Amino acid sequence: MRATKGDQLVQHGRIVGQHDRIAEIVEVMGAEGTPPYRVRFEDGHEAVCSPGADSEIRHRDTAR
Repeated sequence: MRATKGDQLVQHGRIVGQHDRIAEIVEVMGAEGTPPYRVRFEDGHEAVCSPGADSEIRHRDTAR
């Protein structure tokens, strides 16, 4: 998984009825675009995460 600042991290819901969570990547902390990432969620809170198999990166140029 590789990302750049400004890409979106999408964490898919793990159970039926749970919505996806979308966050903007505000800092790439790993080498060459690899995790961990500092992300900002839609509600404004920030976290550092290493995304798992239930996540995907939407690159800035294809996110819209």
